[in-house]
Amino acid sequence: MVLPETYASALLLTILTMLCWGSWANTYKLTGDWRFELYYYDYALGVLLAAVAAAFTFGSLGYDGFVFMDDLMHASRRSIALGFAGGVVFNLANMLLVAAISVAGLAVAFPVGIGLALVIGVVWNYAINPQANPVLLFAGVGIVVAAIIVDALAYRVHAAARLKRGPQTRPGRSRARAPWKGIVLSLASGLLMGAFYPLVELAKRGEWGLGPYAVAFVFALGVFVSTFVFNLFFMNLPVEGEPVEILEYFRGKWRQHLLGWLGGVIWATGTIANFVAASAPRQVQVGPAVSYAMGQGATLVSALWGLLVWKEFCGASGVVKLLLALMLVLFAAGLGLVSVAPLYAR
Repeated sequence: MVLPETYASALLLTILTMLCWGSWANTYKLTGDWRFELYYYDYALGVLLAAVAAAFTFGSLGYDGFVFMDDLMHASRRSIALGFAGGVVFNLANMLLVAAISVAGLAVAFPVGIGLALVIGVVWNYAINPQANPVLLFAGVGIVVAAIIVDALAYRVHAAARLKRGPQTRPGRSRARAPWKGIVLSLASGLLMGAFYPLVELAKRGEWGLGPYAVAFVFALGVFVSTFVFNLFFMNLPVEGEPVEILEYFRGKWRQHLLGWLGGVIWATGTIANFVAASAPRQVQVGPAVSYAMGQGATLVSALWGLLVWKEFCGASGVVKLLLALMLVLFAAGLGLVSVAPLYAR
């Protein structure tokens, strides 16, 4: 398998993760009024296809450890079960995140949900595999927490102002948005999202653990299989709008299906890059806590997409714009501290 051998190469992989994790949701936005429940079937398939492609290319080349098939056959059932469970936990968290995007937009769902996941994930991952300077690492996380609070406050003020101007609905939605719903969905997503990565790390530990490409494949299987279970709930008890029938999926346009597949491929590309960066030799000094935290810079990327491209806070007051600017500065500062933490490891 192919693994990074220097801190610079591992850092580039985490930056790729940040860009992919922060950009894949644009494919959902581009589908128009396509329900997120239907979009998610294509997304899950895209994740699985990308994991298979990576496993039989980068995962089967080079001289760093086992090749993909040997790695999979060598792993214990416990490791495979943990990797699969990581995919299941992530999938529920991500479906809640996409639901939050459909209700509140990118600029709210990502900073609140993924920001909370960053805090939980970094603490847990550092406990499993302590690498990097803890003072810099957790100072960065603390600043990110402040950014989450500021972003949630900005959304609350902006949503309240919109409700005063009158209820708004989207095509296919029967009721006006509740200002609290997007934040609640984002927080629920964040709590689960922070738990999936430690499961992946546990699946990689020990003599019988999985390598990064093998765990990505098992993880993707967990995502794909659990989609058909979780989506039964979301389609029959939707977070917004009326229940949707599975036949509606087959009435979708090819463009909408292709966007779903593309979204899954983009996200999986970033995830595989992150798993590989976290599996770099110990002397590279990246580790899962830093790799995960840097990948969650996706919050900043997605917030910029939502603010600058999708104009999700169009017409916001001066106070809201000031809060959003402060949120971006805090996120950038927090991620900056996280990125340099490995360079000052004790």
